[in-house]
Amino acid sequence: EHRVTHGRPGTVSEQAKLLMVEDSPSLTAIYKAHLETEPYRLVCVASLGRAHAAVDAFAPDIVLLDIELPDGNGMDFLAHLMALPAPPKVVVMTAHGTSDMAVNAIRIGAADFLTKPFDAARLRVTLSNAAEQLNLGRQLKALSSSKRRETYGRFVGDCAAMQTVYETIDALAPSAATGFIVGESGTGKELAAEAIHRFSPRGDGELVAINCAAIPGELMESELFGHVKGAFTGASSAREGAAAVADGGTLFLDEICEMEAELQKKLLRFIQTGTFRKVGSNTLETVDVRFVCATNRDPLVEVREGRFREDLFYRLHVVPLRLPPLRERGRDILLIARRLLRQFARENNKSFGDFSPAAEEQLLRYPWPGNVRQLQNVIQQTLVLNDGDVVELDMLPQEVRTGQLEKAARASAVEAPAAATPVAAPSASDSLAARRAIEPLWLTEKRAIEAAIEACDGNINRAAGLLEVAPSTLYRKRQAWEQSR
Repeated sequence: EHRVTHGRPGTVSEQAKLLMVEDSPSLTAIYKAHLETEPYRLVCVASLGRAHAAVDAFAPDIVLLDIELPDGNGMDFLAHLMALPAPPKVVVMTAHGTSDMAVNAIRIGAADFLTKPFDAARLRVTLSNAAEQLNLGRQLKALSSSKRRETYGRFVGDCAAMQTVYETIDALAPSAATGFIVGESGTGKELAAEAIHRFSPRGDGELVAINCAAIPGELMESELFGHVKGAFTGASSAREGAAAVADGGTLFLDEICEMEAELQKKLLRFIQTGTFRKVGSNTLETVDVRFVCATNRDPLVEVREGRFREDLFYRLHVVPLRLPPLRERGRDILLIARRLLRQFARENNKSFGDFSPAAEEQLLRYPWPGNVRQLQNVIQQTLVLNDGDVVELDMLPQEVRTGQLEKAARASAVEAPAAATPVAAPSASDSLAARRAIEPLWLTEKRAIEAAIEACDGNINRAAGLLEVAPSTLYRKRQAWEQSR
């Protein structure tokens, strides 16, 4: 067993106790050297037996855990740690090519993972992220006894899951840590980013949002970093990018997993150095921004399948914040629906003030695949098409009344009716007519996409969710259709 104690005053990790479980003496020596100037109280052990003893005696805050050990599998030790009353933050170390094991470790409860071989910078960043999560977790405990809140920023809801969201933002906002928001489309990821910015020391600065799914890849770099006059065809004047506008404030990268690989590399360099170059410029510019990002995908799956850079994930995935889907929020559905109803009633000079018991029951029963955004559309549609003081069940849209999802209803509407009786084989002329009636595949796809967007009142993100494709796919196809006219 090796014990090293050092500290640096005034840092987040000043009190963090780190247990390293690694059976290779040479690697242990290298990792210790990497952490020599870092503020951890470090204990190193080479086996699971010693690791169990160290947990009891040392009570580590963070565990750096190798999976392949001489006396057992580190995954079993991870499960043991997660079952403790106050589990430490665990960073697992896996050999190259065992990313599935790393993903399983995250699902068991590990805070992060490192794929061997890794360098000093990667190790320090990963442990710093774990220490940041540890610090925020302690703050959350202190806040958990505070009064239950029904509203927070522009959020509405008092269920337990949303109380956790509010407390996490309370702890995250005052820090400089990057917030990584994960949630389905329509759950309020933008509202979370607004709250993080608003309650941070940068609240008086700019909050600049970029939707990485909505902007074509060839324009994304210009949107992010700006461009000089003549940098590309159509660049008739210079333009500031989001990075410069957000200087002193917050840069919100929505749908970050949609960003193209080459730009991910440039974003990583920007995060590491705080410097960038406008498109077409050789001048290096420096800004001070706080990053918040969001995705409706599972970022670990994106990393495992090679669509999202692992090193960028490490830089951004500092404090994860999960937004629950509306179907998991119980009676929050009614709190939100009533607030929306009264808001739209004022705006449209209607007298609606509440829902009938039958309408309330159906709102609670419906699964809300489009989450809060879909609920907002439903309430607005109901109010515009009806009059009265109370929303009755028969005033709700058909898909909500019946509990059927829109895409299922739409699919059944376009099905050809089955023949009632056997028919004769088609003649040659019938076959020719049938061939002439067949549309090109791209046109069939175009009609289906346009119908979905129209059914969602022009909401492309919601239409993409129902069609089970990424929003960027719809934007790209619409752009291609426009250019082909």
